Amino acid sequence: MPPAKKRPRAYDPAKTRAAVLAQFGNIRRAVGTLGPDRLDLPTRLGDRTVRELAVHCAMALDAVDRLLGEPEPARQDGRLLDWPFATADDAPALADDAPALAGTARRLAEEHPDLDAHLADAGHRFTAHLDAHPAGRLLPTSAGALPLADYVVTRTVELVVHTDDLNAAVPGLDIPYDRQALAACTRLLADALAAKAPGGSTEVRVPPYAVVQCVEGPRHTRGTPPNVVETDPLTWIRLATGRLAWKQALQDAHVSASGERADLDAYLPLMT
Repeated sequence: MPPAKKRPRAYDPAKTRAAVLAQFGNIRRAVGTLGPDRLDLPTRLGDRTVRELAVHCAMALDAVDRLLGEPEPARQDGRLLDWPFATADDAPALADDAPALAGTARRLAEEHPDLDAHLADAGHRFTAHLDAHPAGRLLPTSAGALPLADYVVTRTVELVVHTDDLNAAVPGLDIPYDRQALAACTRLLADALAAKAPGGSTEVRVPPYAVVQCVEGPRHTRGTPPNVVETDPLTWIRLATGRLAWKQALQDAHVSASGERADLDAYLPLMT
């Protein structure tokens, strides 16, 4: 089912830019503390090592460089909320391309043995592009033509999700989450749920960053909602991106769900 039209949430381009650079800086500093043995540890992303996943984070920023190298679309025909669903719709193709993408990360890791310098260069390129182009410059993304400012919001999702992947791969790494990056990621994925399951019968709370109404049924107007789902930001992000199954989250008490319309299993994950 295509997502329903929903008034987009506003994101401050300056704050989003700062959030992306802050989260990327957190990744760079943490990865810089790792020796070769821990950089070669496996991750939960197929056969990618920690080193290759760190390089992939640089690729997430360099995607701006690549898209700016394409001709600018004549008009905007995508929405920020289309982006999570574009990744889900592209899942078969992404699965087919996964070896190639992993191979690219592996090749870049081999070509740039100084990982810190490679990450620093990616950050400098990203900053230079944002300095040189207006926020409204259109990019030809998988979700259609989007303004540069909107595409930068998607980079918070990439970096926050892969920060969690890196923390899961390396015991004790504990890369911190920039508050603004975590907030933007959480809100975009919560809004995507509301677009995928439009309605007002269920309230999904991800304190302190997001509250959305979703799921068809009697609309709640006052008092305590009859159907409530509540969880923390990282659990929500794992659910939305397929890192955690709904039933497992309930079983482990990482999610509280009350009401007959509080089962979100049919709507998750939102992206892959």
